[in-house]
Amino acid sequence: MTARILVCGGAGYIGSHMVRQLVETGHEVVVFDNLSQGNVEAVGDVPLVRGDLLDRDALAAVFAEHDFDAVYHFAALIAVGESVAAPDIYYRNNVTGTLNLLDAMRVAGVNKFVFSSTAAIFGNPQTPLISEDHPKAPLNPYGRSKLMIEQVLEDYGHAFGIRSVCFRYFNAAGAHPSGEIGEAHDPETHLVPNVLLAALGEREGLEIFGDDYDTSDGTCVRDYIHIDDIASAHLAALGYMETNPGAHVFNLGNGNGFSNREVMEAAGRVIGKNREIPYTIGPRRPGDAATLVADSTRARAELGWAPKTPEIERIIDTAWAWHRAPKYGPFAK
Repeated sequence: MTARILVCGGAGYIGSHMVRQLVETGHEVVVFDNLSQGNVEAVGDVPLVRGDLLDRDALAAVFAEHDFDAVYHFAALIAVGESVAAPDIYYRNNVTGTLNLLDAMRVAGVNKFVFSSTAAIFGNPQTPLISEDHPKAPLNPYGRSKLMIEQVLEDYGHAFGIRSVCFRYFNAAGAHPSGEIGEAHDPETHLVPNVLLAALGEREGLEIFGDDYDTSDGTCVRDYIHIDDIASAHLAALGYMETNPGAHVFNLGNGNGFSNREVMEAAGRVIGKNREIPYTIGPRRPGDAATLVADSTRARAELGWAPKTPEIERIIDTAWAWHRAPKYGPFAK
């Protein structure tokens, strides 16, 4: 069935890959993005409405112009360290902006909502693998802002009939196999692209935040999931909401953790000749947990989803192809 989808934040990293997958599967898409973090070029030929979630009139206008079946929401601020330094900005954008979006949906009679959450809601893990039922104790305002919206979605489901699926990503990484879209934040805060930028000589002073964690080599351990695997789970959510009212949450990850040093070693193998990536060790970053690895059993069972690109070297290889593509710069003008 063809659906008409509003993708908020569709010009960003995850959002643009979602847009690509929705279009490839025959859905009609409109992107709503303020372009503070996104790139126009990533949207392609899909209609783009430039607007901000804090602008209630802009939201009302896009819902008045289009008859949507569902909304995908990726328009959030995501830098952990920045959220610690500027919590007001994060709560305003991630919480107030999302409430504005949900209220605009209610007025327009749209009742299906897919939300981009995060593993940061869990805090320090109490078990080797983190399931959906793991205690929630976020260590930073970014994680708290996402957890607040998860709670809002439960209440909006009970009170207003909003059907929602919330995905808690672990570490999104990689790029589209075509090499046409990929990860290009400014500034870039994620490890995989920063390692590759350092290898290309486009970044100096690659810094690893802490080497005294209780992990195998002292650096943080994360579960990396390919960006297209994230998008495929979101695609499955569309059909899931048809037959499952209420608010639902799923963890998305591969179930394998890799330390910062292991990621750099894997990147060296992808680049060739076990190349060493120059880096320095800095102090721990406020709000970082030592280890975050997903248990995605629920998503596999209920959505029929499984990652197609679980290997860290294959994930990095798609990102490496993107960073070497002529368009990168990012999205060379």
